[in-house]
Amino acid sequence: MEAKEFIAKTVAENPVVLFMKGTAQFPQCGFSGRAVQILKACGVTNLVTVNVLDDDDVRQGIKDFSSWPTIPQLYVNGEFVGGADIMYEMYQSGELQKIIPQQAVA
Repeated sequence: MEAKEFIAKTVAENPVVLFMKGTAQFPQCGFSGRAVQILKACGVTNLVTVNVLDDDDVRQGIKDFSSWPTIPQLYVNGEFVGGADIMYEMYQSGELQKIIPQQAVA
């Protein structure tokens, strides 16, 4: 499966997807770690993460897919939300908690 197909399928089939460097257990950059912490603070337990360091095609492909130059990238219900800074701002304002789907919170 090509990177673009994999990305589109992953985003479409999962309520909350975080494309990040590393894993939720072992983030490989500060921004990815911060993004995971924000999602945990929102009560997200059903989180799908994709480690972009595992595949260069996915790493570049996600940037093309969203027209966004940085990682991490959060998708909720198939929609691109943003990176760590945007997630933090949305969390602070309460906006992020409102868009997290019920099936992502156990």
